[in-house]
Amino acid sequence: MTGQTNADMLAPYRVLDLTDKKGFLCGRILGDLGADVIKVEPPEGDPTRNTAPFYHDIPDPEKSLYWFAYNANKRGITLDITTQDGKELFKKLVKTCHFVIESYPPGYMDSLGLGYQDLARTNPGIVMVSITPFGQDGPYQGFKSCDLVTQALGGFMYVCGDPDRAPVRVSFPQAFLFAGAEGAVGALMAHYSRETTGQGQYVDVSAQQSVVTSLLEAHMFWNYVQVILKREGPLRLRPTGLRWRQVWPCKDGHVAFLLMTGPSWAAHDQRLARLVDGEGMASASFKKIDWATWDFETASQEDYDRVIEPIYSFFQSHTKQEIYDMAVKHDLIVLPLSDPSDLVDDSQLKARGFWVEVYHPELEEAIKYPGAFFQASEASGRIRRRAPLIGEHNREIYEQELGISPEQMVVLKQAHVI
Repeated sequence: MTGQTNADMLAPYRVLDLTDKKGFLCGRILGDLGADVIKVEPPEGDPTRNTAPFYHDIPDPEKSLYWFAYNANKRGITLDITTQDGKELFKKLVKTCHFVIESYPPGYMDSLGLGYQDLARTNPGIVMVSITPFGQDGPYQGFKSCDLVTQALGGFMYVCGDPDRAPVRVSFPQAFLFAGAEGAVGALMAHYSRETTGQGQYVDVSAQQSVVTSLLEAHMFWNYVQVILKREGPLRLRPTGLRWRQVWPCKDGHVAFLLMTGPSWAAHDQRLARLVDGEGMASASFKKIDWATWDFETASQEDYDRVIEPIYSFFQSHTKQEIYDMAVKHDLIVLPLSDPSDLVDDSQLKARGFWVEVYHPELEEAIKYPGAFFQASEASGRIRRRAPLIGEHNREIYEQELGISPEQMVVLKQAHVI
């Protein structure tokens, strides 16, 4: 974006991040916005560091690509907050911070004397965000969960998959990414309020509710017209019973395309038909179609399938890139379905500088990171630092910023407090 500066929106503010994978994205978003995010891990390191895939496929807690992706733009310290010394150190950190985000089970932080009311006595302006599967109250509050369970109980699974088969989860975990994003929004809204009142507050995020929020229109259908939306898979079911194809196989994957008909779509359909005919794939009946009058809504399934057969064959004979290039050239509404390798090479993402090379001195190599989710005219969303090593910033934060002596650091380390 032209005119972009190097200013960071949340540069004056500090975040203590005690989350596991349920809340990593919350801290990453705040870090992308410029906050000084300090990832707090137990002395042995966060267990999520052992999550695959790994750099060069070598299992190592310092080489988890999952860890790299979700913990960029964070500094890192180790601290056992269950010990008395650890609690005191944590409260000292809270005095210097503006946000605390955590994802422990409900009541755990209170049991340590580190709940919101405890921290607010230390720092009345603190904003504390808790991200849990089901929130801090209700009959499910103490239940454990995973992405599969949360997608299922949030209703997300029910609308995913083919209509004639059981529901399926989205393969890449989604539920706690929704929750992490909602946690960041909640933190920022509480911060906005704090700027007016000077008072912090507690933000309680339920991953289940975050999933439900992504499906608001589905619930409106049921609440007011008693209709449960169906899974559609690659074929959308029309009111007439027609199965209307929306995902089409091609030479190296799939494309998304809906064959719309009628006067307003006639010119579009004719351009596609000419391409199909130009490659000798149009049947005699296909060539005779009047795209301004043929209406798929009143067609039988047999008639519809006969009409789309040449289009189906046309897509199968071309790659996603070839189809995309033709769509741009001939003004067609056809879109490739991108896999991760496509996204890394995507010209739009490259043009916006989304992918960022971040140097890892411990690896002696630059790693390609997904960049910030936004651009702004007066600020930069950027990767300022790679994900931290275990305890990488202990000396910087404990000694230089909190004033703890090197001798005290040795004692704390020997006692496994840090």
